[in-house]
Amino acid sequence: MAGSVNKVILIGNLGSDPEVRYLEGGSSVARFNIATSESYTNKSGERVEQTEWHRIELWDRLAQIAEKYLRKGNSVYIEGRIRTENWTDKEGQQRSGVTIRANTMTLLGGGGSGGSGNSDGGDNSSAAPSRPAGAPAAPRRQDPVPPAMAPGDDDDDLPF
Repeated sequence: MAGSVNKVILIGNLGSDPEVRYLEGGSSVARFNIATSESYTNKSGERVEQTEWHRIELWDRLAQIAEKYLRKGNSVYIEGRIRTENWTDKEGQQRSGVTIRANTMTLLGGGGSGGSGNSDGGDNSSAAPSRPAGAPAAPRRQDPVPPAMAPGDDDDDLPF
């Protein structure tokens, strides 16, 4: 077997301010929901917008960045992995849900003063990958332009 990948990339808007808890031992965890939306035209010709809500969980340094910079309505870029969690609610019912445990978060806008980070301690300045400082820009690929066919050079043996 070749292995597996569990990676999620989301760009969405916060539905509320992050809730941050500080745990014994010094760890911190931030939780919040983000909404992603898509719109399409249905068979009747009506424009439909569909919104999905995603539970996001950030730990330690990212949790502290979220507490300081993220606010309801902010646009945020999230990279992480999907985790299925099971718990018992207040009524004793077994529940399960999907959480995105983020390892990269970048504030994109929507108010606030900006902030970003990832689990390895580095900061991201944008959601798109960037080249290292001082690295030359990649050369632009140019496809060769085929020479024009001379008059009378018909390719009649083409199968179409």
